[in-house]
Amino acid sequence: MTFWKLKRTVQCEKCPWRVGVDPHDIPDGYCETKHQALADTIAEPGQLPVPGAPLRAMACHETDDAHCVGWVNHQLGPGNNIPLRLSVLSCSNIGKLRLRGEQHPSFEATLPGKPVEPA
Repeated sequence: MTFWKLKRTVQCEKCPWRVGVDPHDIPDGYCETKHQALADTIAEPGQLPVPGAPLRAMACHETDDAHCVGWVNHQLGPGNNIPLRLSVLSCSNIGKLRLRGEQHPSFEATLPGKPVEPA
């Protein structure tokens, strides 16, 4: 088995998955249309992967070529992203994932003006 590592394991301060973060404060500007397009990275919970389909991942806005730590956490937990779960079986540093505070329970809650649903 070939192992790989997450480029980033600690959630950034302006991560939109963090409760209380205003995505308009994301460095280098913010575009609500682009944010909404990230919905394509959210798996249908428990859905099996299509053979040969690439894993669509949310990138970190702060670190080039890195996964969003908040997204990884959500998709491994309540998002139940089966393709991601299979992928991290060969991730040598997944155990070092660290979050900063309370997280949004859904992608929809990360969008501006959306209420936070109870966990």
